[in-house]
Amino acid sequence: MQEQKIKVGITLGDVAGIGPEIILKTFSNDLVYKHFTPVLFGNPRVLAYYKKMLDLEKFQYTTIKNFQNLSTNSLNIFPSWNEEFQISVGQPTETTGEYALKSLVSACEALKEKQIDVLVTAPINKNVMHSDKFPYSGHTEYLMNYFGAKENLMFMVSETLRVGLVTNHTALKDVASKISKERILKKLQIMNASLCQDFGIDKPRIAVLGLNPHAGDGGVIGNEEQNIILPAVQEARNSGIMAFGPYPADGFFASCQHKKFDAILAMYHDQGLIPFKYIANEDGINFTAGLDIVRTSPDHGTAEDIAGKGVADETSFRKAIYTAIDIFQNRINYAEMRENPLEKRAVLHDERI
Repeated sequence: MQEQKIKVGITLGDVAGIGPEIILKTFSNDLVYKHFTPVLFGNPRVLAYYKKMLDLEKFQYTTIKNFQNLSTNSLNIFPSWNEEFQISVGQPTETTGEYALKSLVSACEALKEKQIDVLVTAPINKNVMHSDKFPYSGHTEYLMNYFGAKENLMFMVSETLRVGLVTNHTALKDVASKISKERILKKLQIMNASLCQDFGIDKPRIAVLGLNPHAGDGGVIGNEEQNIILPAVQEARNSGIMAFGPYPADGFFASCQHKKFDAILAMYHDQGLIPFKYIANEDGINFTAGLDIVRTSPDHGTAEDIAGKGVADETSFRKAIYTAIDIFQNRINYAEMRENPLEKRAVLHDERI
C-alpha cells in the first residue's frame, strides 16, 4: 500500500511581489512532486500571467474544485477568488492586499478542516493588507487569533541557527515596556517544547540575550537584565529548561557562541533577525511555534523592486516547504514516542551506542 504524501497548503501572498515567481520556480522542478502534494490557494490567472512573463514553460498546474483526487504531478490550485483584475507588477495596492487575505483565509479554512496538513505562506505587503478585516501586524498575529492560541513564538530557523523573539513586530520605543519576566518565561517554555517535539532535540540548550548594550553592564546602562531577564532565566532553569544568560547580543554572535546552543531567544525583532539573516543567508525560514498547526514561510518580504524580473531566489521558500514537512513528521514521531516511553528509551540507548 502506497504511503499517502503530506498535503502542503500554500498561500499566494501579494501578487505584485515575488511570491508568484518563487512559487513558479519551485514547482517547475518535477522532483518536488515525489515528496509531497502541493495545494495553492489563489487564482490560476495569476500563475498563467507570470508563467508567460517569466517564460517558465516547464511549470504545470491543475485547477481543482475540492480536495479529493488531487494531482500528484502538478501544482493544484484551489481558486480563492475568480474575478479578473489587472496585475501591476511591483505595485502593491489595496486590491492586491484583499486578494492576499482571501488566499490566506481559504488556506486557513482548509487547514482547520484538515484538508491540508501544513501551511506555507508566501510574503504579504503589510501596508496594503492592513484593514478592518486584517488588523494585524503580520501572519503570526493573524494565525494566533484564527487558531485560538494564547501565545506563540516567532521562530527563525536554518540548518545551523534557530532564533526566537520575545517581541515580534513591535516598535523599538515600545520594546522595553513589552518585556516582562512572565512573557520571557512563556517564550522559553514554547521554545523548549518546540525544540523537543518539532525538531527532535532531547534536552535542548537555550541562550537568552540581554536587552541593553553589554547586557546592561551590571545595571550601569539598564536594569532589565537584573530585574526581569535573569529572574526569568533562573525560573526556567528551576522548571527543568536548560536556559542560560542573559548574554550581550553583539559579543554573543561575534564570538560564535551561538554554535554552542540549540536556539537563542532575542528580546526584539532586529536583535535576532539581523544576525540570523546574515548567518543563515538564503537557508533561513520563519516558523510559528506554539500553534497546534504547522506554518512556515520564507524569511524575506515581497521585494517589489525585483518582482517580475526573473531574479528572485526561491531557496528560502522551498526550504520553508521541506521544514514544514519535517516538523509535521517530527510531531507524529514525538507523539508516538510519548505513548511508548519504553520504545523511546530503547531508541535513545541505541543512538548512544
